[in-house]
Amino acid sequence: MILSRYERMIAKRYLLPGKGEGFIFLVAGISLFAVMLGVAALIIVMSVMNGFRAELFDKITGLNGHAVVQGYGGRLDDWQQVLIEAKKTPGVTSATPLIEQPLMASADGRVEGVLVRGMTLEDIRGNAQIAGNVRQGSLNALQPDSDNIAIGARLAEALGVRVGSTISLISPQGLTTPFGSVPRIVSYRVAAIFEVGVYDYDKAFVVMPMANAQLLLLMGDAVSMIEVETVDPDRVGPILAPLAQTVAGKAIISDWRSMNAQLFEALAVERVAMFVVLSIIILVAVFNILSSLIMLVRAKSRDIAILRTMGATRGGLIKIFVTVGVTIGTLGIVAGLILGAIFLFFRQSVVNFIQLITGQNLWDPSIRFLTELPAKTDPFEVAGICAMALIFSFLATLYPAFKAASTDPVQVLRYE
Repeated sequence: MILSRYERMIAKRYLLPGKGEGFIFLVAGISLFAVMLGVAALIIVMSVMNGFRAELFDKITGLNGHAVVQGYGGRLDDWQQVLIEAKKTPGVTSATPLIEQPLMASADGRVEGVLVRGMTLEDIRGNAQIAGNVRQGSLNALQPDSDNIAIGARLAEALGVRVGSTISLISPQGLTTPFGSVPRIVSYRVAAIFEVGVYDYDKAFVVMPMANAQLLLLMGDAVSMIEVETVDPDRVGPILAPLAQTVAGKAIISDWRSMNAQLFEALAVERVAMFVVLSIIILVAVFNILSSLIMLVRAKSRDIAILRTMGATRGGLIKIFVTVGVTIGTLGIVAGLILGAIFLFFRQSVVNFIQLITGQNLWDPSIRFLTELPAKTDPFEVAGICAMALIFSFLATLYPAFKAASTDPVQVLRYE
């Protein structure tokens, strides 16, 4: 929409408050502020939801792979053959044997439920989620011929242990005696403490070499499952379909979607619901733009009539008032982008400050899964939010603009 020189001059003049028009300018300012809040809120919430999903996905698949081939009864005896078949499957990038078993752990009279994970040394030291988040100690101390283990940071806090402390793992699969089965209790030394950032993992994981887990659980040479990673996690089902046919009858394949279906479906529903609810803020803001322009048209009816008698066209008046409304919306969008970027950059500091002021724990890791507030901004999503706000602003200007263009100069000026 190209404006002539006089149209630009008039639009600029109408954007600034005239004599006796302070209230109209106040309403326009409120409209700009409301658009800013709506755009900023949408960008912040969508970025946090995207970050939450991305962070959870990275950590879950980083520890559990894109899928697992799990043996019936928690045992996979001929896992070497299954491992070969998995690695030969097109689209599979890696396959690693794994032992995972829930047990009990005790230290100094404290008892906690844990999830023992027996992993190969290469997998332990090459896993970015574990090796990249060691807070104390070293993973190099984990050797098959030692009694060293690594545990999550929240589990260490619950048991009151640190590097060098001893904890006991209690397995129900013990020796059989005339008096019944006796639980197997084995003591281990804590050699490393890690924090992957997912509360449930940090509260439960006990990592040890594969041979140590097999000895603790009396599994012989068997493993619990084989962890598989693929070239595309969104196509994990079709990629592993041939492998599922191969292992049918002795193992089942569970991918990351089926293992965490409820969590990711809840996130998707909440994301859509938040987008719809927060979009109402922008809708309310553009109604403010509509009301301010209607008041401006009524206040400027004499000026409009004079412009019409001087040769101003209906199309020119429409462009003037559309420009005024769209300018208010555009300024609000730019301000919202700046506010959203600032909030996302200092998001954790803002959360900590609010917690300090209110005394409430707003981000409890035991409820929120993650230890810190994540964020991941999608440029296309931001562009969509800005386009939506701009379109709403444009639509709000149409009625006042056409109302101004339909002003009859004869009726307005007959008593002047």
